[in-house]
Amino acid sequence: MRSGFNSIILVVFILLIDIYVFQAVRAAVHMSNSRVRSIVYGIYWFISISGLLTIALLPYVNWHDWPANIRSYVMAILMGLVLAKLIVVLFLLLDDMRRGIQWLISKFTAGNTALPAPTGEGISRSQFFSKAGLLMGGSLFATLLYGFSNKYNYRVHKLKLAYKNLPPAFKGLKVVQISDIHAGSFGDKAAVMKGIDMINAQKADLVLFTGDLVNDRSVEMDGYMDVFSQIKAPLGVYSTLGNHDYGDYYVWPDKDAGGYSALRAKNLERLKEIHGELGWRLLMNEHVLLEKEGQQIAVIGIENWSAIKRFPRYGDLKKAYEGTAGVPFKILLSHDPTHWSAQVRPEYGDIDLMLAGHTHGMQFGVEIPGFKWSPAQYMYKEWAGLYKQGTQRLYVNRGFGFLGYPGRVGILPEITVIELV
Repeated sequence: MRSGFNSIILVVFILLIDIYVFQAVRAAVHMSNSRVRSIVYGIYWFISISGLLTIALLPYVNWHDWPANIRSYVMAILMGLVLAKLIVVLFLLLDDMRRGIQWLISKFTAGNTALPAPTGEGISRSQFFSKAGLLMGGSLFATLLYGFSNKYNYRVHKLKLAYKNLPPAFKGLKVVQISDIHAGSFGDKAAVMKGIDMINAQKADLVLFTGDLVNDRSVEMDGYMDVFSQIKAPLGVYSTLGNHDYGDYYVWPDKDAGGYSALRAKNLERLKEIHGELGWRLLMNEHVLLEKEGQQIAVIGIENWSAIKRFPRYGDLKKAYEGTAGVPFKILLSHDPTHWSAQVRPEYGDIDLMLAGHTHGMQFGVEIPGFKWSPAQYMYKEWAGLYKQGTQRLYVNRGFGFLGYPGRVGILPEITVIELV
């Protein structure tokens, strides 16, 4: 009942936006002939009403039982339309403010020299604002549609990191990092397999996975066990959990008033088993020592630990670190990059390299040589790529999979290759 009421409120709000934006559409084509105007108006309202009906009916059509990839496409298109129209609204509001100020000035200057009248050349200011808003909003929507084609467009990021304290036996060690698989979002197994082939083609000595194997439930991996089990490395594949792996965002039917769900607990245990069945060693607040020629490095893995309150904090770095103080080189797997500045750097200065994921780079942004931008940077100080403080380094992987929006714009899915020298 409540979801239906909320849906009605949302539909009314979006309808008001549609009516307001329609003023920009009218202004943009008002000089066109009646046939063109009728076609443009018809297309606009067909798209708008279709979106409104979809939103209104979602609570009544077993939405949560739809295939995950179809849900994500529907939501992405609806959200893209709303965002595009909000951009148009911003331009219209600016124009309304401009006209309001002009009206006030005209009232206070009544009887004085009149404001200069438009010359009639070019387009009016209102037309300019309307067309600029429609251009910007339409460009955003088109960009989001284009991004659908990029969700399996994997990119290999290679870098070399030099450490004076790296044991000689490990110089040249090649590490592949992947993160944020989100198996429940996949809809093209063959495309995912191409990504796995790219991982194996790097011929890594060690593969490290930094969390979020699924969106919520372990069953999401059922169709992909034979795919991800093909990831191999001589020194092993090690993994840890991310915030989505615990099932905290899924509405479990047996959840009690205290928040406990036996189904959620069972789901988590099954997910742990899946890591093992893939041939991955899941590190749950623990570490392993890798040895070559009598020399050692430590790989430390903790459960999710975030400095942001809305994300869970299950990790125990003190427990995982114990017994590694004498090891000359340490790599930490910790899903959330906020952990680095909040605890790792202040308290564990001898952790040389932390590997994280989580942000996906928002799956939207711009990356060109010497410049990168994403909305993610307004939430996370470290959101993609390499960061340095003193001798310590953090690398934030942009994610192998995707969540919510079934696409990537500018920030492409990543396979990281780190060579220690």
